[in-house]
Amino acid sequence: MAEHVYIRDIAAHVGETVTLKGWLYNKTDKGRLQFLLVRDGTGIIQAVVFRKEVSPEVFEDARRVTQESSVIVTGVVREDARAPGKPGGYELGVSDFQIFQLAEEYPIAPKEHGVGFLMEHRHLWLRSAQQNAILLVRAEIVRAIREWLDTHGFVNCDTPILTPTSCEDTTSLFETDYFGTPAYLTQSGQLYNEATIMSLGRVYCFGPTFRAEKSKTRRHLTEFWMVEPEMAWADLDECMRIEEEFVSHIVQSVLKNRAAELKELERDTTALERIAPPFPRISYTEAVKALNEKGVEITWGDDFGAPHETALGEMFDKPVFVHRYPARCKAFYMEVDPADPQLSLSVDLIAPEGFGEIIGGGQRTASLELLEERIRQYKLPREAYQWYIDLRRYGAVPHSGFGLGVERTVAWLCNLPHIRETIPFPRMLERIYP
Repeated sequence: MAEHVYIRDIAAHVGETVTLKGWLYNKTDKGRLQFLLVRDGTGIIQAVVFRKEVSPEVFEDARRVTQESSVIVTGVVREDARAPGKPGGYELGVSDFQIFQLAEEYPIAPKEHGVGFLMEHRHLWLRSAQQNAILLVRAEIVRAIREWLDTHGFVNCDTPILTPTSCEDTTSLFETDYFGTPAYLTQSGQLYNEATIMSLGRVYCFGPTFRAEKSKTRRHLTEFWMVEPEMAWADLDECMRIEEEFVSHIVQSVLKNRAAELKELERDTTALERIAPPFPRISYTEAVKALNEKGVEITWGDDFGAPHETALGEMFDKPVFVHRYPARCKAFYMEVDPADPQLSLSVDLIAPEGFGEIIGGGQRTASLELLEERIRQYKLPREAYQWYIDLRRYGAVPHSGFGLGVERTVAWLCNLPHIRETIPFPRMLERIYP
């Protein structure tokens, strides 16, 4: 058998006889010619089967093969500028063709299907060219996240999935039994990494997080992935500086390494090419004023919803920092603004083009007294947070951190109208299948 190669590397094998292993994506029957589009996960290429150049058995297999059958194809790699597929410009002149498994009638035909149908068949929908492209962009985002953090002094520190307490909103927890004691699926690893920074300085955790809120919006999942850097000796300004460098690196990495996938998604990259530090910064108070002037009503003291975030994002051609929210809008651990105790040293990063918040974070309080007061004010069980309170007793320092949602970032960079396509198997309010 000829050397097995991947479609992504096909340009290096022009004139050679190679073998591809994959699946039939689509085909065109022209009588004596069978044009087979074959995919292998790294790309799609046209394989041309000419009756005169193969055995009758091989030609019959090429004629009867069905969509998404698994196949082994051998032939000569040829340059052809008209050849479709990824990478374009190459095709395979077939000398041998084997069907490994002849697929039954495939439920997802090359026609329009409703979203409900496609979600029910998500395990098969993932094979489409656009879904393949989205997952490759997602993988690049994850790779770029780790690359930047690992090369900028951050240490990966894994945090528990099962926790005894809430990080933020106690009403949106998934509860489970932990050997007779209630436990919860994590909303965030932040509190734990406020402990590990006292050992390692700068850390991050990266994994699944869970929200039990009954939300049906296009920006919410009940299970999603979040990366959470945390930094000792970092104030709010340092936090924003890190965020803009971090996000810019992610965007530029996707532009560089996944240009073909963005093209497949018909993503206009003009807006993404502008993403570089510095990002604009406005206070919460300035944002409220700008929204009201634009006709988007909001009262000072209210938290932003999706319409407010969308409107703010449309005012700028880069992500915009909104900082110093009212303390009552944010979590109990946020530091207060020394210039105005009504405000917290918090910050959200809102993506342009109407994609809303992709990062939430800010400076955590280093004050034992303020933390204890907030725990009483929020009516949290003090005993459950005793270890967290201890961090303010033994060498407390100014510290900051943030969480970036992977799925929202994928939606923004791929220009997707709904978050459900940003993860292989989305979990939503009314969906836990497949």
